[in-house]
Amino acid sequence: MRIAVAGATGNIGARTAAVLERQGHEVVRISRSRGVDLSTGAGLDEALAGVEAVVDAISSPPMDEASTVEYLGTATRNLLAAEAKAGVRHHVLLSIVGIAKVPGNAHYAGKREQERLVSGGPVPWTIVPATQFHDFAEMVVGWTERDGVATIAPLLVQPIAPDDVAAVLAEIAAGEPKGRYADVAGPERQDLVDMARRTLRARGREVRLVPGWDGVFGVSMAGEVLLPGEGARVESTTFDEWLGAIPEF
Repeated sequence: MRIAVAGATGNIGARTAAVLERQGHEVVRISRSRGVDLSTGAGLDEALAGVEAVVDAISSPPMDEASTVEYLGTATRNLLAAEAKAGVRHHVLLSIVGIAKVPGNAHYAGKREQERLVSGGPVPWTIVPATQFHDFAEMVVGWTERDGVATIAPLLVQPIAPDDVAAVLAEIAAGEPKGRYADVAGPERQDLVDMARRTLRARGREVRLVPGWDGVFGVSMAGEVLLPGEGARVESTTFDEWLGAIPEF
């Protein structure tokens, strides 16, 4: 199949493209660096020529809620319109578990807008809600670290390996549209503060972690809000296995 991956230079998009190529699919990588701009639609018609399925793994830069909704909404509308014009038969959207339960988070608001547009759009679709990735705690440290100190929200999560997410997306893209797919998660519940501590230790880094809520992670995300629901698809790679494979720097 000829399958396009939007966000192909990102963490999950790049992995998904690689999985699809290993499986023998012809992959079209959609990114601004390759001359395709989802914000304007420039280059989309050419990129989607002959494409049967699209995996949407785009994200947005850190912005306020209104700007994030506008950014992801515009990109999604442009992508869906070009897909309909090109005769694409399947749009696969990577989303996040629990976003309907969390108000006030800019990125989650943007993902909700994407889900709304895709589910009401002109192209047959599958929405794949995934839990946080194994590298999420390290990402949060990067967002909040100042002078060797980082604030980490005490989130309860059931993280999944990025490679496992990519494999699921590749599998679904090669198949028929399924509507809203089951939540996709890793095998174990984890505390985000402990994940950050263990990741930093594996990296050989020293950062003082201060558990607490900030503007990015409000108390509406406490408890079991971010955990997968009943009937979830649980992948096998544990956090410890993922940690054992990351290099120190």
